[in-house]
Amino acid sequence: MIHSVRFKCVLDTNVIYPLWTRDLLLWFAFYDLYTPKWSNNIFSEWIDVMKRKGVNDEEANKRANVMNRAFPDALVENYEPLIEGLSLPDTDDRHVLAASIKTNANLIITNNLKDFPKEYLASFGLKAKSPDDFFTDIIDINRELSVQAFRKLVLNKKNPPYDEYDVLEIFRNNGLKRTADYIHSLI
Repeated sequence: MIHSVRFKCVLDTNVIYPLWTRDLLLWFAFYDLYTPKWSNNIFSEWIDVMKRKGVNDEEANKRANVMNRAFPDALVENYEPLIEGLSLPDTDDRHVLAASIKTNANLIITNNLKDFPKEYLASFGLKAKSPDDFFTDIIDINRELSVQAFRKLVLNKKNPPYDEYDVLEIFRNNGLKRTADYIHSLI
């Protein structure tokens, strides 16, 4: 069952950087729909992406620190020795798999599914899903709590303020079409 804080998901950099995807991931975690996990390598990549997009060092580090304070158990440690022994199409993604193995994660949430072959992940008891598939699975299992998390996300968007339908449209435009459609059908 996905609705369990014991259901652990490692968040790849490419799902942490997009603001709206990250926000929904974090609100779902706040509502205990799953437990998020990440590593220093993932955050280093995220900080590098933010800097390339014009975020200064101080702000980039502040954002990473805020996430670590909000979810103090999310940081996976001591995964580095596993990296060299892993084989993925993109060797730069081995740290994500290593962190997943180390924390006994159930799932890797990523937009780069091709870089995480199903058969290879299965040998470690893991799967990878896109954020859109992940969200729709969670919503399917716990509709009421998922809608509460979504509404809390919307209420916290104050600069500028958004309504639920604005946010759903933003989700659709950011690769979360099925998620937006599902939530829309429930509100």
